[in-house]
Amino acid sequence: MNVPLGAVVRGAVSLAGAALIGWGVYGIAAHVGVGGWVTWFAGAAVLHDGVLVPLVLVAGVLTGFVPAAYRRAVRAALVTAGCVTVVALPMVLGKGRRADEPSRLPLPYDRNFAIVLAFVAAVAAASVAVRGVARRRRRAR
Repeated sequence: MNVPLGAVVRGAVSLAGAALIGWGVYGIAAHVGVGGWVTWFAGAAVLHDGVLVPLVLVAGVLTGFVPAAYRRAVRAALVTAGCVTVVALPMVLGKGRRADEPSRLPLPYDRNFAIVLAFVAAVAAASVAVRGVARRRRRAR
């Protein structure tokens, strides 16, 4: 029987992945406890399905009203801003900050977050402007 090399590699990678998933599940069960990770996974599912998916759907519908030539830049900016927000929100809200330990979260995260979002918006606006100028030049020819 002649088995293609790709099938062998795929099978080996799948087995390695399954073993790593098993090791991770064992680690979670052994170190966090069943109640902790079940709560975390259930909370993540509720947050994803109840908050994130509806927000993305509404954003997709609203960006449908943006002219097609600029839609990609607007959606890219929204995705980037969303990812930055997910990462920055705990620091902006001060999660983990303690009065007795001033070196923990010492920076002005809210200001820095606003600067990053402004930069994302500026890049998107520049992309839209460049695209608009290029369209006008093509029409003029």
